[in-house]
Amino acid sequence: MPETFENTLRADERLPRMPPPAAMVIFGASGDLTARKLVPALYDLADRRLLPPEFAVVGISRTRMSHDEFRSRMRESVGEFRSGKVRDDVWGSFARGLYYLPLDSRDPAAYDELRRFLAKLDREHHTGGNRVFYMATAPTLFPVIVERLEAAGMNEGEGGGFARVVVEKPFGRDLASARELNQKITHHFREDQVYRIDHYLGKETVQNILALRFSNALFEPVWNGRFVDHVQITVAESLGVGERGAFYEEAGALRDIVQNHMMQLLCLTAMEPPVSFDAESVREEKVKVLRAVRRISEEEVNALAVRGQYASGWVWDREVPGYRSEPKVAGDSPTETFAALKLFVDNWRWAGVPFYVRTGKRLAKGATEIAIQFRPAPHTPFAGDATGGLEPNVLVIRVQPDEGISFKIGSKVPGSRFRVRSVNMDLPYGAAFLEERPDAYERLLLDLMLGDATLFIRADEAERSWEILEPVMRVWEREEPEFPNYAAGTWGPEAADELIRRDGRRWRRP
Repeated sequence: MPETFENTLRADERLPRMPPPAAMVIFGASGDLTARKLVPALYDLADRRLLPPEFAVVGISRTRMSHDEFRSRMRESVGEFRSGKVRDDVWGSFARGLYYLPLDSRDPAAYDELRRFLAKLDREHHTGGNRVFYMATAPTLFPVIVERLEAAGMNEGEGGGFARVVVEKPFGRDLASARELNQKITHHFREDQVYRIDHYLGKETVQNILALRFSNALFEPVWNGRFVDHVQITVAESLGVGERGAFYEEAGALRDIVQNHMMQLLCLTAMEPPVSFDAESVREEKVKVLRAVRRISEEEVNALAVRGQYASGWVWDREVPGYRSEPKVAGDSPTETFAALKLFVDNWRWAGVPFYVRTGKRLAKGATEIAIQFRPAPHTPFAGDATGGLEPNVLVIRVQPDEGISFKIGSKVPGSRFRVRSVNMDLPYGAAFLEERPDAYERLLLDLMLGDATLFIRADEAERSWEILEPVMRVWEREEPEFPNYAAGTWGPEAADELIRRDGRRWRRP
């Protein structure tokens, strides 16, 4: 009997994970999201050899276009919206699996044609009956698409394959609409088939919050109200709304950023250690945090929440218009472009610790960071004038643009006198790791095809985020704001500074 050898490399966990064969259907394939994010991310996966050879993409939109025209457009997008050279050999192989069907996603007959085309791809590309349906469309089409998919028998894969559906934010525009959307989607697809995507969770530095907390014995013992004075979470943008005026008029900062991105950052900062790093364990701990977040009552809104709207001003030596002068924005718009809130997580770990969150457009700098400020040392043995430059310890997790971690500590100033002042220990993420960081969508699309929902949002998670903010939205919709109330190029309205100043604290300057 001939001797056989096991290929141990196949079981090597250090090798990249390879998803199974599949066909990805992108509804809204002629839109910006497909061109700017989805196809470039899929190309990068192909370039890293993380896509199976038996993979195909089917773009769907009402725009008239042939397969070759779609491929040509996507080739231009990949060259424009990703860094690095596009390799002809990789593109050629990837593009052979790109297809386009000019169909109306509202038309039931379109789904019969789509099903026949997917069956053809199963035969020609060996995609194995596995389906991923990505809804890169207006949210009003989400219920229509899932209903039509089930009616055409595509809410399950073919021949034992899988079927998954991806929902882009916003997940509703308030609690009632979020619940209605979840009910409609899960009426046609099981919850374990639904992947609600927030691209912030795909960012390397956001995931590094978990690595920092749960792989270092130094931090977790002091990650609580005994040692932490307060937490600041900032998502600042120096850009205005640009061409997104019509969208932003319906959303505003609270719906666009706070309900999703900022709540996710809060959850990862405040959550308990999960039992394991799998979807249910991680998402359950995040939901526990949201359940513990104290809901601001309508009577407390004006004391615990601040909104603002930018006026004209100067950003990076350039004069920019105010929000009400932006394209497709009403001249008397009450939409907020800035929001700041003081939140509490009422559990054993965080009782009494305020979480200050703020986001805004046309601020002095674009930056996203989480700052954990610790309580001052209870006693220092040094003379009073020796510690004049000493501040409390602060751990800052920089999400973007200068990804990394800094830790403010006290250190002796060189010299004959004994003086202590604060200095920063800095870990730039790019300098510590030579590997190229994948784009957020690249990571999330790979997890999607692998069936790993850890970095996706559960239905009750989305609903609870809306529930926390609903009293704020009601008051803001009812009361007339005094807008604009901050100049472009500043850090927001004076009321936001007062929100934290009356507690004896101040906002960090990223």
